[in-house]
Amino acid sequence: MLWFRNDYSEGAHEEVLKKLCETGRCHRAGYGDDEYSALAREKLRKACGMPDADIVFLTGGTQVNATVIAAMLKPFEGALSAVTGHINCHEAGAVEFAGCKVLPLPQYAGKVKAEDVQAYLDNFYADESHTHMVFPGLLYISHPTEYGTLYTKAELAALRKACDTRGVRLFLDGARMAYGLAAEGTDVTLPDIAKYCHAFTIGGTKCGALCGEAAVFAPGCMPERFITLTKQRGAMLAKSSLNGLQFDALFSNDLYKRVGEHTIRMAMKLKKALLDKGYEFYIDSPTNQQFPIVDETVYARLKEQVEFGIWERLSDGRIVIRLCTSWATDENDLDALIGLL
Repeated sequence: MLWFRNDYSEGAHEEVLKKLCETGRCHRAGYGDDEYSALAREKLRKACGMPDADIVFLTGGTQVNATVIAAMLKPFEGALSAVTGHINCHEAGAVEFAGCKVLPLPQYAGKVKAEDVQAYLDNFYADESHTHMVFPGLLYISHPTEYGTLYTKAELAALRKACDTRGVRLFLDGARMAYGLAAEGTDVTLPDIAKYCHAFTIGGTKCGALCGEAAVFAPGCMPERFITLTKQRGAMLAKSSLNGLQFDALFSNDLYKRVGEHTIRMAMKLKKALLDKGYEFYIDSPTNQQFPIVDETVYARLKEQVEFGIWERLSDGRIVIRLCTSWATDENDLDALIGLL
């Protein structure tokens, strides 16, 4: 079978595995106090252009989202999110299980607009009964979004401006950060994200690591006793150095950049081939998630030889499928997929 279902089906990049193997017998402190995690934090601070950032390594995407959001919110606050946002649709209510309501906003190709955020805040505080309601305390966005789309620098700046009008924190989920940074035509860099967000994550699980996510907080934005809260929520590993080691490898020798560039190159080759063959796309994604629309005949043929995702069934009977490239995508496999299409 050809695997294009997602970007986390494989193990880990060889350079990450090599780092883990080289240090497997080394003695090191637990809970993130080891020298490898310290080195990784310094590399990430340099990459973000934020020397005073606070960085904590956690293990999974849902885990880091629920832990960070719950820690950043007061008990009476909730998280604004696109109705299609990951925390609203695909995390089994993890944020709400942690005691924080998700407050859905309209979505536009997976993104939220600053004017909708501002309107929500204005309407909330204009309501005479707002003291009886869940206060909007944080705005959750992802880059790339669930649809593979990206924010522009101007959009991030506008979202931050809207958030600042009411003291709302801006949190960006970067589970697929490597692919957003490498996308053709983007004007957003890691330092830009660090500039506009109070907190964000840098994904490892979907970007070449066995597991691991980095939670990055702008200076003064890490919640009080955050490390203790991660322990309380079961998010702290005794062997936290394993996550630090992987990020040390990912941010050495431009590996994170190379991972992203390879993945995007494969995705754009697939996209061009589909366009050349006359396929219609559900959405124009510049990243590693591509959403072509197929009929039942093509769908049935692909199911026999390809692992892929079903995104949506349209009213005319056609099917939106999701094809993902990843750091491990083999070009020969890609060519075979193109041949089947």
